[in-house]
Amino acid sequence: MDFTKILFLIFHFILLSFVCSVHGRLYDYPNVPRFRALSQISLPPSPAPEGAPNTDNGKNSNDSAAIFNVLSYGAVGDGVTDDTQAFKMAWDAACQIDSAIVLVPYHYSFMIQSTIFTGPCKSGLVFQIEGTIMPPDGPDSWPKSVSKRQWLVFYRIDGMSMQGGGLIDGKGEKWWNLPCKPHKGINGTTASVPCDSPVALRFFMSSNLTVQGLKIKNSPFFHFRFDSCHDVHIDSLYIKSPSLSPNTDGIHIENTNDVTIHNSIIYNGDDCISIGAGCFNVDIRNMTCGPSHGISIGSLGIRNSRACVSNITVSDSTIKHSDNGVRIKTWQGGFGTVSKVTFNNIRMENVRNPIILDQYYCNNNNKSCANQTSAVYISDVIYSNIKGTYDVRSPPMRLACSDSVPCTNLTFVDVELYPAQGQKIIEPYCWNAYGDLRSLTIPPVFCLLEGKPQSLPSNDVDQC
Repeated sequence: MDFTKILFLIFHFILLSFVCSVHGRLYDYPNVPRFRALSQISLPPSPAPEGAPNTDNGKNSNDSAAIFNVLSYGAVGDGVTDDTQAFKMAWDAACQIDSAIVLVPYHYSFMIQSTIFTGPCKSGLVFQIEGTIMPPDGPDSWPKSVSKRQWLVFYRIDGMSMQGGGLIDGKGEKWWNLPCKPHKGINGTTASVPCDSPVALRFFMSSNLTVQGLKIKNSPFFHFRFDSCHDVHIDSLYIKSPSLSPNTDGIHIENTNDVTIHNSIIYNGDDCISIGAGCFNVDIRNMTCGPSHGISIGSLGIRNSRACVSNITVSDSTIKHSDNGVRIKTWQGGFGTVSKVTFNNIRMENVRNPIILDQYYCNNNNKSCANQTSAVYISDVIYSNIKGTYDVRSPPMRLACSDSVPCTNLTFVDVELYPAQGQKIIEPYCWNAYGDLRSLTIPPVFCLLEGKPQSLPSNDVDQC
């Protein structure tokens, strides 16, 4: 009897072990290798509803973007052959495709004549520069039938990105030595003859633009110019020209709004950044500027013209070994307003005019400019946390406002400027400048007039 019970218990134990083993195998199958390999294969996506829009537009990945390599359109890339037509053909083809890439490949140098790349194009267009692009070598090589005022123009483009690790070489040396350039004429004069020189890259009547990561050097004239554009984003550019190269502004904007210029290095022979008439909502940040002529608003009001500029911020930047630091410059006789401008957290290193407001700007081939009754009205300008050293040849602060239209609401906070050489502190210069000292400045701006002027001539002040 006992033996029978023992056999019965052994039988049930074996049966239970078998069931548990099978149960375990049934639920452990995801760990079996053949199932793991199968799980990495994506199922086909469900078909989209009829007429559903493509929400990707190729912006998250370039894997599926169509690439239009200029070599495929006949470009040679030896730096001598004229590759203009190949670039235009690649552009025209890419312009018709969503998220297309015009590729300028690495290890090649392409010579291009003055060209206009025209839109509108499909969305998401990328102009990818990995090689070198250059113009004809100097004015004598420029075709006589082609304008000498511009080289590469992008016209009516919406939603383009220009980027890459390549180089744009403006080959400006021969242009800088024309006798019409400052001090290049006979006996160091400036000849009064036509003096057209090409802007390297010009964007005209365009929007939603991104320019990033490029290197550009030695432009004959301005390196970048944006006219009548909006929603422009500039980042991580490297712009270089000799300190004595004339009129080689790094970035110039005119009648352009909603602009960011960030994280770039510029040293050249004129303004690092210049802001012309009709600009508003501009944010400039984390720039290294100089040697140069600094960061400027203007010049404005030339030939009695109207100029409106507002909502400009320059911050978190360094200006070094430059003729000017932060500057507002206007001609006598203009009208309009400059308002709501902030210069904040800027370091000066041996700058000749760290803070300059000049309403008597005159760049007229050494001819004097007559004083006039009208002027651009400058108001609501903040200078905050501006520190560093200045070249003792000029005062660290020069506030030269119009005789008839004073500057108002100039605010100074935490400004400390010391001489780069010696111990002598030079006093600031003020003329008809009204404002407020929120903290002690070095040197003290005792010449700043308190409060507001008794009156402003309304017929000369256009509030824009």
